[in-house]
Amino acid sequence: MRYLILITAVLLSLSAQPQAQSPAAACTKATDACTEWVALGSGPARSLIYRSRSLDARNPAIQRALIMIHGTNRNADAYFTTAVPAAFVAQALDDTVIISPRIASQSGSCKDALAANEVSWSCTGDSWRSGCTSTSHPDLASFDFIDQILRKLANKNTFPNMRAIVVAGHSAGGQVVARYQMANKVHETLGVPVSYVVANPSSYAWPDAMRVSPVDDAEPAAAKDGWNQTAPHTKFTYGPFNNAASCAGYNTWPFGLEKRTGGYTAKTSDDQLRKQLVSRPTTFLLGQVDTLPLGGFDSSCGAMAQGPTRRARGEAYVKYISEKFGARHPIMIVDECGHNNRCVYTTDNVLPVIFPK
Repeated sequence: MRYLILITAVLLSLSAQPQAQSPAAACTKATDACTEWVALGSGPARSLIYRSRSLDARNPAIQRALIMIHGTNRNADAYFTTAVPAAFVAQALDDTVIISPRIASQSGSCKDALAANEVSWSCTGDSWRSGCTSTSHPDLASFDFIDQILRKLANKNTFPNMRAIVVAGHSAGGQVVARYQMANKVHETLGVPVSYVVANPSSYAWPDAMRVSPVDDAEPAAAKDGWNQTAPHTKFTYGPFNNAASCAGYNTWPFGLEKRTGGYTAKTSDDQLRKQLVSRPTTFLLGQVDTLPLGGFDSSCGAMAQGPTRRARGEAYVKYISEKFGARHPIMIVDECGHNNRCVYTTDNVLPVIFPK
C-alpha cells in the first residue's frame, strides 16, 4: 500500500500544477496535450509517445531522459503516470524528459485503435517485444521506434546538455528492454551514455542453448516460496534442456538466438548479440514477491524452460550470463513488490538507477 499512498499524493500535487508547454514547465498528465508523434522511416509512418517535454523544442535545461516501455496491454498512458511521479519523488522532473512510447498493434488478438499512418506492430511470436517487422509497414521493425526516440534525445541542437539516457521497462516492457539492450544498433553512435533497466519480464533471449535445471532455487515449489528471501537467490545449476524434444522452439528467438530470420535482429550475428549483452550497462530489477503466475505470466514451454517464476528466471539468467560470459550487471530484489510497475519504479533505491546523477 505504501506506493499507492505515495502515487496518490504525487498525482494530486501534479494535478494542481499548470500544464504549460514552455521549456520551464513539464507536461505531467497522460492526456493528448502530453503526446506527440514520432515519424519513422521516410514517413508518413508514425508512432505515438507520451512525453513530459517536446522532443523537437530546444531545451538546455534537460540533462537526463527516461524512456519507460509499457507492458503487454500497451498502456503507455499508465506507464507515463508511473514515470512522472517517480521523477517528482526523485526531484528530477525539472531536468529530465520522460517518454512513454505507445507500441500499438492491430494484429491478431490485439485490437488497438490506430490513427492515420500509425504503425501497427505484430502482437504474437516475434512481436513488438522482440523487434518484429511491422504488420502495416514491412520496412520497419519495432526497435526502429526506440532507435528514433534515442536519436532525438541525443540531438545536441535540441538537448545540448543531455548527459544520460535510461531505457526502462516492466513485464512485457522488460522483455523489450532486455532484447533491445543486446540488439540495438545505435548505442555506440549517440554520443550520450545510455543504460538499460529490465524489470520483471516473463522471458529473456538466452545467449546459448543451456538452461537452468529444475533443482535447488529453480525447483518449482522452492521458487514459489522464494519471496521470503530479500537477497537474490544464487543456487542454480545449468545444463542441456531436458525437454528439448517436446519443446522444439525453446531456443528460437525470442527465447534464444536461433532462427532470427526476420525483423530487427536478422542480420546481427550471435556473437555480436552476446558481446552487446555483456558490454552495455544494465540493471535487472525483480520484485521480491513476483513468484506467482499472475499478470500475463508466460507459461509456454519456451518460457518455462527458463525457470518456474519470473523472479527465478531473472535470478538464473543474470547468474548465468555473469558466470559464462563475464557480464557484470547489477541485480536488485525490490522489497515488498510483486508484479507491479508502480511499486518497482517508485521504490527509493530504484530511483537513482532510473534517474542517474
